[in-house]
Amino acid sequence: MEPTGTESNNSPNPKKTSSGLEENVAGLLCYVLGFITGIIFLITEKENRFVRFHAIQSIFIFGGLAVLNTVLTFIPFIGGIISFFIGPISLILWILLMIQAFRGELYKLPYVGDLVLKQLK
Repeated sequence: MEPTGTESNNSPNPKKTSSGLEENVAGLLCYVLGFITGIIFLITEKENRFVRFHAIQSIFIFGGLAVLNTVLTFIPFIGGIISFFIGPISLILWILLMIQAFRGELYKLPYVGDLVLKQLK
């Protein structure tokens, strides 16, 4: 999946967050437990734009996938087929987003990344 845009935060001196973590570590942790850690970091991090971006993106992506998967369980047959593919897609996104955050990249997923940037303004 190609990013619609990335910005790098790689610098010789990594920035710290209000929690004392380096921002790339905090960005990675936003994805570790899906939308749950996204919510935690959104609440606790008030200033670091990089961490807040990844926290909101985690909430939108993994919260949305959880809701979609729940709704699909009520649709006979076709819901099960579509739901079958959500697991591997979620795993791939989870790994990709954690790697990009740890590398210091402000990795925007198509469509969702633009919504996240609007929320940050």
